[in-house]
Amino acid sequence: MKLGVYGLGRFGAFWASRLADFTDVVAYSRTPKSGIDSRIELVSEDKLVDCDAVVLCVAISAMEDVVRRLAGRLKPGALVMDTCSVKVYPVSVMKRLLPESIQILGTHPMFGPDSGRNGITGLPLVYSPVRTDASADSFFRDLFNSMRLQLVEMSPDEHDKSAAYTQGITHFLGRVLQDLHLEPSPMATLGYSKLLEIIEQTCNDPEQLFLDLQRYNPHTHEMRESLKSSLDRFMTKLKEVPGLPA
Repeated sequence: MKLGVYGLGRFGAFWASRLADFTDVVAYSRTPKSGIDSRIELVSEDKLVDCDAVVLCVAISAMEDVVRRLAGRLKPGALVMDTCSVKVYPVSVMKRLLPESIQILGTHPMFGPDSGRNGITGLPLVYSPVRTDASADSFFRDLFNSMRLQLVEMSPDEHDKSAAYTQGITHFLGRVLQDLHLEPSPMATLGYSKLLEIIEQTCNDPEQLFLDLQRYNPHTHEMRESLKSSLDRFMTKLKEVPGLPA
């Protein structure tokens, strides 16, 4: 099966290269790219839509525009897979805009160019089949198992409830810690070094990803309110300590 990767940003280029280790991959990017894996043929949008499966590696906020562009041009029986960090929103967009003849698979690789730079063996990939035939489902399960990923099957809503904390809070705290301008130190504890790693792993991504995670996951508002409540509780507790400066 030939895969067409749509979008060669940081994650798209990384994911296309990992997929090319196991199957035939072509790719399309709206802006010129250099340094792309030489195994990946860069093609036009018109050629990409002829692929058996199109893997969307675009910003969450760009999903609707991209799916609209592709909807009437894909060949019957083709599969469209998203890789977004939220699942309810992109799946709803694909179900609403793609013809019934097009298969739909929601995925979320729970890693990226930074966390996966030393290999992706054993890392989780969320797998949410929406409208897939047995052949396509078998192909992608076999592909991801061949990549030695940990396949985690769940519904889009289950994903978003969990991701609000497993990913949403991480990116939120990463941006907060970056705003504090924390620096490496020769007396850094292991815990402090881990905080710097959170900044590195989250703030190398475009700020748009952070904003989209907070906007398009319906459960991140609850996460932010819970986080604020916890911070307020501990600030109040400290105010009750005798002699502690206000």
